[in-house]
Amino acid sequence: MKHSRTILIISLLLLAISIWLGYDMTRLSQQELLWGHRPLFFLLGAWGAVVLWWLLGRQARKKPISWRRMGLVSLSGVLLSLGFPGFLPFPFLLFIGFIPLLLLEKELEDTPKARWALFGYSYHAFVVWNIITTYWVANSALLAGMFAIFVNAFLMTLPLLAYQVTKKVLPKWGSWAFAVYWISYELLHYHWDLAWPWLTIGNGFAAVPSLVQWYEYTGVFGGTAWVLLMNVLLLKGWEHYQEHKAFPKPVLYRALAVTIVPIVISLGIFYTYEEKEDPIEVVIIQPNYEPHYEKFSVAEKEQVQQFLLLAKNKLTPTTDYLVFPETSFGLVETSVINDYPSIQRIRGELADFPGLKIVSGLNAYHKFLPGEPVTSAVREFTPRGGGQKMLYETYNLAAQLTIGDAEVETYKKSKLVPGAEIFPFKSLFPFMEPLVKQLGGTTAGLGTQEKRSPLVSNTARIAPVICYESVFGGYFTGYVRPQSRTEAGSQAAFIMTNDGWWDNTPGHRQHLYYASLRAIETRRSIARSANTGVSAFVDQLGRISQATQYDEATSITGRINLNEKLTFYVKWGDIIARISLFLAILLIMNTISKTWLKRVGKE
Repeated sequence: MKHSRTILIISLLLLAISIWLGYDMTRLSQQELLWGHRPLFFLLGAWGAVVLWWLLGRQARKKPISWRRMGLVSLSGVLLSLGFPGFLPFPFLLFIGFIPLLLLEKELEDTPKARWALFGYSYHAFVVWNIITTYWVANSALLAGMFAIFVNAFLMTLPLLAYQVTKKVLPKWGSWAFAVYWISYELLHYHWDLAWPWLTIGNGFAAVPSLVQWYEYTGVFGGTAWVLLMNVLLLKGWEHYQEHKAFPKPVLYRALAVTIVPIVISLGIFYTYEEKEDPIEVVIIQPNYEPHYEKFSVAEKEQVQQFLLLAKNKLTPTTDYLVFPETSFGLVETSVINDYPSIQRIRGELADFPGLKIVSGLNAYHKFLPGEPVTSAVREFTPRGGGQKMLYETYNLAAQLTIGDAEVETYKKSKLVPGAEIFPFKSLFPFMEPLVKQLGGTTAGLGTQEKRSPLVSNTARIAPVICYESVFGGYFTGYVRPQSRTEAGSQAAFIMTNDGWWDNTPGHRQHLYYASLRAIETRRSIARSANTGVSAFVDQLGRISQATQYDEATSITGRINLNEKLTFYVKWGDIIARISLFLAILLIMNTISKTWLKRVGKE
C-alpha cells in the first residue's frame, strides 16, 4: 500500500509537469515563440505517468511488479539514446545498448504470456530511446512528432518479437536471429510510405567519421551489423560470467578483435586517403529566416535583398557556385521560372559574375495542359468566381540558374517526409481524402521524379540533395551512380535544407552529422546550405569545416574537390542488409513450417 501511494504521487507529479509544459507550449505558440527542449520533458513526463499508472494497475490486480525488469528496459532505452549524436554522443554505448533487453527476453521466455510481456517491456525501452533522441520532431508539429515516436517504437518491437518466436523453434540461431531481423527491419524502414530511418543504428557513429571510413564499402548497415555483433558477443560473455563467475577468454578476444579491427582499418583509411585536387569554389548562404513564424510572413522582396547582401559579401570572379537553401523562393510555375521576379532580380544584380551558377531550393508547381497525362500528385483548383478548373502538381524543387543565359535545370525532391509531404498509403485509404480536404490539407502530396539526376554545367555535375533525402544512404548513391553509359553521375553534392523547424535542439546537429556519412559512403564532397541550422562544407572523409552557428545570418566560402571514382558501396549498395533480409525470410519460413509440423504431429 505504501509503495502504491508513492507511485501514485510520482505519477501525478509527472502528469502535472507534462500538463504545465503543454500549457506553456500553447502559450508560447500564441506569442509566436518556439518550444526549445520543452517537448522532451513534456513527452517524458507524460510517458512516465502512463507507465506508472500501468504499474499501479498491475498492483491493483495483485500482479507482481518487477522493478528490476523495468530498470533493465529503461537502461536499454537510455544507453541507445546516449549512443546517438545529440546531447552527449558516445557511440560505443550502442555496443551494450541491447544487452539489457536481450537478457530480459531470456528471462521471460518460459513465463506465461511471454510475448505480451516482452512487447510491453520492449515498447517502453524503444519509446524512451525515440523520445530522448528524436523529441525535437515535435517542434515542427506536436501530434505528428508524437505519432513518429510512438509508431516507430512499436515497429522496433517487431524484430525482437520475431526473434523470440524463432529462437524457440530454431534455438541454434540464438541471438543471431535478432541481428538478422533487426537489420531487415532497418532496410524495410527505408522503403515504404512511413520511411523514418533516422535511428538506423549505423547512424550512431555520424559524429566520429574517422572511426567508420569503411562505410565506403558497407554503408551505415555495416555500422548496424558491427553494433549488433558486439551486443551478441558481450551478451554471451555476460551469460557465461553469470554462470561460471568468470568472463570467457575466447569471447573476450573476439569482442576485442571485433572492436579494434574495424577502428584500425578506418583510421588507416582516414590517414592515408588523399583527395584528388579538382576544386570548385562555392559560396553558401544561410539567410536565417525562422520557418514557423518568419520565413513565410516576411516579404519575398526583403528576403531576396538579404540573400543578395550575404552573397555579394563573399562572391569573387572565381566563384563557381552560389548555393541557397531549401524552398528559398516561390511559388514558381516551372515553365516560366526565368520570368519570376525574384529570379530576374538575382540575375540582374549578379550580372558581374557571368560564369556563376546559382543552385537554389524553390517552391514550384506545374500546370497540366488539357489532355496532358496527370500524376498521382495532381491537385485541382477552381477559381472562386467560377471559370475553368486548373489541374496542377506542386514540387519541392532544386533549380540551377546561370547568369550568362536563361538556362534552367531542375530536380524534384523525391524522398518525401511522411505526413508533411506525402500522404502515407493513399491507395489503401482513399476514403480519407474528403476529410483531409475539409481540414485544409491534401492527400496528393508533392510531385516527384523516378530517377536521381545531377545538375550539369560546364564546371561540374552536382547532386541536388533536398533536406530529408540526405538521411537515405542507398538513395543518395542514386545521384552518384551513372544512370546510363551516356549519363555520368555527380562529382559533388549540395544539400539544401531548412532545419529551423526543430529549433535549437539536437535535430539539426544530427542532420548535419548524417551528411558526413553520405560523404564517406560516396567519397563526394558536400556543400550544405541551411536556411537556419548549420551550413558547412564536408570533405570526402566526412570532416566538417566552417560550420555556421544556429540562428545566424551569414555566408561562407570554400573550395571542394570533385571526384569521379565510384566506391564499392555506390556500385553494390546495401549488400549486408539484402543478405539479412534473405536470411530473415528463410528464418520466418522455417519458423512457420516447423511450428506447423509440430502442431500437426500433436494432432
